[in-house]
Amino acid sequence: MIAIIDYGMGNLLSVQKALASLGAEAAVVRTPEEVEQAEALILPGVGAFGRAMENLTQRGLAPAIKAAVGEGKPFLGICLGMQLLLESSQEAPGVEGLGLIGGTVKRLPGKKVPQIGWNCLEEMKQSPLFTGLDGKPYFYFVHSYYAAPADPGVVAAKADYQLKFPAAFWRDKLFALQFHPEKSSKKGLMILNNFWKLVQKCS
Repeated sequence: MIAIIDYGMGNLLSVQKALASLGAEAAVVRTPEEVEQAEALILPGVGAFGRAMENLTQRGLAPAIKAAVGEGKPFLGICLGMQLLLESSQEAPGVEGLGLIGGTVKRLPGKKVPQIGWNCLEEMKQSPLFTGLDGKPYFYFVHSYYAAPADPGVVAAKADYQLKFPAAFWRDKLFALQFHPEKSSKKGLMILNNFWKLVQKCS
């Protein structure tokens, strides 16, 4: 089962519906115990970094997520769920992130912020999530901040919006996307289906 983590901030139902359309077994979970029992995790997110970490901490979900990733369970962070993987954010000075990836979250430069709309991926690595994608596929973005990892080796793809920023992470079974696959039509469903296939192989 894929656990979609509910911490009060995220497009839970749209992610769940997209997975259901693929025949994937997914359920919304709210407790550390449910996270521990899951075979794989998805951390969606929309909103502010500080509030998100407060919710994850108060509900006991932060240590459960860290433990699950440490055990090697497949994990997918989406949008804010990608940014929360890092150690800190310019959006919430002094607030610690999950720290699963070194680095910080930075604000996009310029006046045209947030980025809202379709943008293409560049410099894509051969991540298992990208199987079947070619060229520079377009996906739907909504964000004012981007994740800047200390180790550039975890960056699986980039996008260009006033600067080239990391649009995807990949390290072992840890994946993260700055864009919303559940809102990105056929190619977004391909990514979610690739994650589901990975979960099935690992179970």
